[in-house]
Amino acid sequence: MSGLGERQTVPLSVLLKRELANEKTEKPDVVLVHGQASENKKGEDFTLLKTECQRVVGDGVSTYSVFGLFDGHNGSAAAIYAKENLLNNVLSAIPSDLNRDEWVSALPRALVAGFVKTDKDFQRKAQTSGTTATFMIIDGCVVTVASVGDSRCILEPHEGGIYYLSADHRLDSNEEERVRITSSGGEVGRLNTGGGTEVGPLRCWPGGLCLSRSIGDKDVGEFIVPVPHVKQVKLSTAGGRIIISSDGVWDALTAEMAFDCCRGMSAEVAAPHIVKEAVQAKGLRDDTTCIVIDVYPQEKPPTSGTTQKKPVKGRLKSIFRKKSSESSSYIDKQYLEPDVVRELYEEGSAMLSERLETKYPLCNMFKLFVCAVCQVEIKPGEGISIHVGASNPGRLRPWDGPFLCSSCQEKREAMEGKRTSDRLSSGSD
Repeated sequence: MSGLGERQTVPLSVLLKRELANEKTEKPDVVLVHGQASENKKGEDFTLLKTECQRVVGDGVSTYSVFGLFDGHNGSAAAIYAKENLLNNVLSAIPSDLNRDEWVSALPRALVAGFVKTDKDFQRKAQTSGTTATFMIIDGCVVTVASVGDSRCILEPHEGGIYYLSADHRLDSNEEERVRITSSGGEVGRLNTGGGTEVGPLRCWPGGLCLSRSIGDKDVGEFIVPVPHVKQVKLSTAGGRIIISSDGVWDALTAEMAFDCCRGMSAEVAAPHIVKEAVQAKGLRDDTTCIVIDVYPQEKPPTSGTTQKKPVKGRLKSIFRKKSSESSSYIDKQYLEPDVVRELYEEGSAMLSERLETKYPLCNMFKLFVCAVCQVEIKPGEGISIHVGASNPGRLRPWDGPFLCSSCQEKREAMEGKRTSDRLSSGSD
């Protein structure tokens, strides 16, 4: 047999596994029902809804679902680009041979890489629009949310309580982000109308953006970063309701108001009702978009009359605690059958060296000789460790991976204020 023929030969065990995978789709742990609605003023809000996505795992097929909301500004190009490319960029950052537990554990780091790659690739198009991004992957009872900007994702589990699964990156409300931007070389202030009078929300200059994180925004300086806040939780077996909405909703309604106004409604009815309530309260000042996802246990089929318990106020801080990346193990046995919502992972740092580090073996979490962000192949010796220049590397050494290509290293240095960006002098129209 020729060399070419040998390379094309597939072992019998692999063929049998493929046949089994085609017949053996893993039964989902939960049932998802969703609805969406939007009222447009500028036409810059876009959504991504992909249910029952499949990936081969072990001797079967695992299913997961993806929901995304992209609220564009200064045009719709960035929102459209993120909708079309973010998921593929996230998936490309995960090795293909992980089992389900490893795959779920790898999601937080893959989301960071996917967001940064999407931003980096879009900025090469020399367009100046930007977008928020609230991006959620549901695998069984595990919900993973990555977010930049001021859209929000909130959860009301069946047993009660309201939990914020996203972060708010508005400069008016986030002091940590204001400090980060000013220490990276940016300026934060309100619009000066002359004579010392300042009006409007806090903005980042140059550019005048009132958000500290986004995808795109080529003209406002690289300290406006695409590195997302990521939170991963495991729902109880009773499920719950999740709402993802753009700021057109949250400028008019609180989280409690959003859940209360649609209680007892199906997801398909709840989404347009929330949008209607927001528009009635404030008028159609901005694009107003809402996605509602109901998560049900497999044995309890959804009904339009399903009701949930009233929110238990004050539970957010007592249940969610800031955790390091080392607390992200989905494999921990205590999370297998929780009676309440459990936090598996939360991190919001803008530092790539902190977001891409891992306690798992690199061969399991990252592809060797491949850039951890953009996935291009790196020749041995050309990769740059993400730990180079880290302020607190601990036991990690500069020659420890994962690695970045030179282009992504430049991106990282600019985001962390370690070099003067060429974009800082370009300003904004």
